[in-house]
Amino acid sequence: MCRNKVISQRYETFVVPSHVPFIALPRIKKKTSHKGALSQDIKAYIEQNKEKFRETEQKLKEKRHAILEDFKETRNKVKEKVEEIIERENVYTIPNLLCVARIAMSPYLGMLIVQSQFDFALGLLGIAAVTDLLDGWIARTWESQSSNLGSFLDPMADKVLIATLFLTLTYADLIPIVLTGMIIARDVILVTAGFVIRYRSLPPPKTLSRYFDVTHATAQLAPTFISKVNTGIQLILVGSTLAAPVFHYVGHPVLEYLWYITGVTTIAAGLSYILSRDTYKILAKRSGKK
Repeated sequence: MCRNKVISQRYETFVVPSHVPFIALPRIKKKTSHKGALSQDIKAYIEQNKEKFRETEQKLKEKRHAILEDFKETRNKVKEKVEEIIERENVYTIPNLLCVARIAMSPYLGMLIVQSQFDFALGLLGIAAVTDLLDGWIARTWESQSSNLGSFLDPMADKVLIATLFLTLTYADLIPIVLTGMIIARDVILVTAGFVIRYRSLPPPKTLSRYFDVTHATAQLAPTFISKVNTGIQLILVGSTLAAPVFHYVGHPVLEYLWYITGVTTIAAGLSYILSRDTYKILAKRSGKK
């Protein structure tokens, strides 16, 4: 019998059966790595094209700067177009400042009523009433003191003041809660409608910054006659009710009659805003003149 041939390579040894003819296998050579050469080629390529890379980077920076400048120019043009169609006005007028002061004193007035300091509250309400008369008179007398913002701000100040008085006097058990709920519900609806009118009257682009920019006048409010009557009756009611603990006539029948009159005029005023078409006016676009 022939002995099995043993073939030994560098890495392993195996036995060839005797019936398989012997074939000389080539010696496997170790593969050499080309990583070092490739890294050198990349470095050489970068060195050769370093100037081109710098030029490309500079061009990208210039293009980015050009895009930013173009964006700013476009934004300024849009702003100029908006300025042409939206009326800007001076909102820092004496009537507007008096309205803001009336809004600011409302929480303090409410706190005095909650603490049962009715005499001080009555005096503060008198000051608020004087500011209400003054802002209207000044706006009518001097045209420069009149503003479209004032047409919204004046009734808004009245509503904040009246709502505060009704809520706190109801807390003090001097006005029925049903009447207060009716008045507050109507005022919330009117204020919401004012925000909707502002949004609808604002030309595009409609952004938050432009929406809350009070110098952009886009609409003018025109209260109805019955609404003015209702506001006057509400002021009479809260004033007389606030004076009742001071002058000792709480529960007088006249106050109860005023409750019903106030309720009826409140409903009528709410319906007048719904049915009337002249409660607000969208301001017309200005001409192209600057």
